[in-house]
Amino acid sequence: MQRTNAQLLSMKRDCDGYRLVDDIDMLVQPLTRLHAVISDYLEEQEKVSLEVRENLLDFYFKLSHFLDIYERQDENYVKYTRLCEDGSFELKLFCVNPRENLKECMLRGRSTILFSATFLPIQYYKNLLGGEKEDYEVYAHSVFDPEKRTILIAGDVTSKFSRRSQEEYYNIARYIHEVVKNRHGNYMIFFPSYSFMNHIYEIYEQYFMTEEEECLVQQESMNEEEREYFLNRFRGNEECDLQSLIGMEIEEEEEQTLIGFCVLGGIFGEGIDLKRDSLIGVIVVGTGLPQVGCEREILKGYFDEDGENGFDYSYRYPGMNKVLQAAGRVIRTAEDVGIIVLLDDRFQQYSYRRLFPREWEQVQPVTVDTVAKKVERFWDAWLWQKG
Repeated sequence: MQRTNAQLLSMKRDCDGYRLVDDIDMLVQPLTRLHAVISDYLEEQEKVSLEVRENLLDFYFKLSHFLDIYERQDENYVKYTRLCEDGSFELKLFCVNPRENLKECMLRGRSTILFSATFLPIQYYKNLLGGEKEDYEVYAHSVFDPEKRTILIAGDVTSKFSRRSQEEYYNIARYIHEVVKNRHGNYMIFFPSYSFMNHIYEIYEQYFMTEEEECLVQQESMNEEEREYFLNRFRGNEECDLQSLIGMEIEEEEEQTLIGFCVLGGIFGEGIDLKRDSLIGVIVVGTGLPQVGCEREILKGYFDEDGENGFDYSYRYPGMNKVLQAAGRVIRTAEDVGIIVLLDDRFQQYSYRRLFPREWEQVQPVTVDTVAKKVERFWDAWLWQKG
């Protein structure tokens, strides 16, 4: 243990923020001996207290895992140390490219089928998920009627840090108002962070919220009951046609609008089905870029050196995956009708437009002054077609 601690302290002194390291053999040697000693101790000492044994086993398994990763690491791993915010020190064997590990697992079977509606761009996922050039790529055409959905892109707001201001927050809040005022129903708004979301919510509540609207705000730590309550407020009784069930007309209550303020990549951004009128609109604020951090920068550097676009691999592609997941909440069945609004002028750039699904061909640019008219025309056209 003394040699292990001495090696870690030496690494800690050399670390300022985070630091890439090439060789950790001097640390692994005493760790390997320690692993053997603990293994022998656990076999020989049967009468050790349950608490001590459980704590020792937990440490032993973590040590075993670290040494196993050390043995299998190759050019697809990066070793780095970092000083954590809580004052602790960390050495990590970071798998920057999982393709070889995944390929090894998939070769144990006869075939592997990977399915997702957000495998875009496909070559990025094919590379990271262990695919080969000769492997098939199947793009299934959407069965959804494009006339039942409109996609609008704002050209006059952004979530860029350099542009964040009270004026920008106000304009984004106004966009939300201009979109939802044209039709009562349920909407979800997705933001790049809790802080950004709360800024917009405060402004929306102060300047735009009406008596016919109710807002739900995602919290940072929601238990299962709170998450279900949030979703059930959108669902209502979506599968129940009460009027047909009881065989008599029902006087309709005054229409209301429900707006969910949510975070991109969070619990409501994927894996939820809000069908039919449970959700008629999604607004995505920002391009979903992950926050800058040591691992993101390590990924960027690794793929730059590998001949790829490191920014795409580390930031743009993961961000767009969150955007596509959130946008996909609004159309879940062939009967669904709704709008998707992307609030960031970067979505008009080719570097982002090339990542759009094929069925997003008919996107329309808007400004805060024109978006309401575009939304109104869509709903009017749909209601005319419907009836």
